[in-house]
Amino acid sequence: MKYQGLILLLLVTFCACKDKDKKEVEVSRTIGEVSILVDESFNNVVDDQISVFNSDYPDAHFNIIAGEESKIVPTFLNDSVRVMILSRMLTSKEEKIYANRGIPVRASRFAIDGIALISSKENPDSTITVEEVISILKGTGTGGKSLVFDNAYSSTVRYFKELAGINSLPKAGVYTLNSNDDVIEYIGLHKNYIGVVGVNWLLQGDAKGKEYMQQVKLLGVRNLKGKKDDRIFYKPTQNHLISGKYPFLRNIYIINGEGKQGLGTGFANWLVSQRGQLIVLKSGLGPHKLTSREFNLKN
Repeated sequence: MKYQGLILLLLVTFCACKDKDKKEVEVSRTIGEVSILVDESFNNVVDDQISVFNSDYPDAHFNIIAGEESKIVPTFLNDSVRVMILSRMLTSKEEKIYANRGIPVRASRFAIDGIALISSKENPDSTITVEEVISILKGTGTGGKSLVFDNAYSSTVRYFKELAGINSLPKAGVYTLNSNDDVIEYIGLHKNYIGVVGVNWLLQGDAKGKEYMQQVKLLGVRNLKGKKDDRIFYKPTQNHLISGKYPFLRNIYIINGEGKQGLGTGFANWLVSQRGQLIVLKSGLGPHKLTSREFNLKN
């Protein structure tokens, strides 16, 4: 009986240690599972990051939930998913929701995206000004130009509404479809419209959009008077994103409300690491931080 009791005690102790080890694994920065809400405009660059992250840490599992900004933010605030990729910071009101739960929320910029304006190659116009764009959004445009967006609830629409200082889009001159690919296709087939698409999507979009990429062109954009380099038209090239010369820029953030040292925290740190930033650079976007390279020259 003594030996049976001793064996039972050892088994209980062993199982308790295994359970403890399992709990430690679950909160690892490189092992486990995490769900991440992603603004669908940035799906491709996030997929690239996860692919390389998994090559180093194969026991990390990601559940990506892509959607429109206006739909994924409420999910984050409802505490259903605690990690999110977004093109803006949380508002003070939104941060307070997590503060009331006693959970710190950290936001880190890891890339700079541009919002490109595209038109059909058959369109003779190759430039546009920020002033013209704002007048179209306000419904006061006189040049006969129209803007086409991905959908009415996207982060891109929200960006331009804030730029123009409007609460709703005008009834004429501004149109919304269902996706970025739809915009590229529409612009490729209709020469008198201007499409509004994230640079990330243009560089790494789906196959459907790529079919029509050869039929569209990037427009050069001149900033408002008094703004940076307001006399020159700039296209959303990587150099102009990094230098800040292109007028329509937006940051890409990872917002982490895990409240613990989990996989979401590990991935957030990875995104701003040297390797994560090199992936951003390779994608054609602007990195949060450029890593300097040192050369040792010998005679």
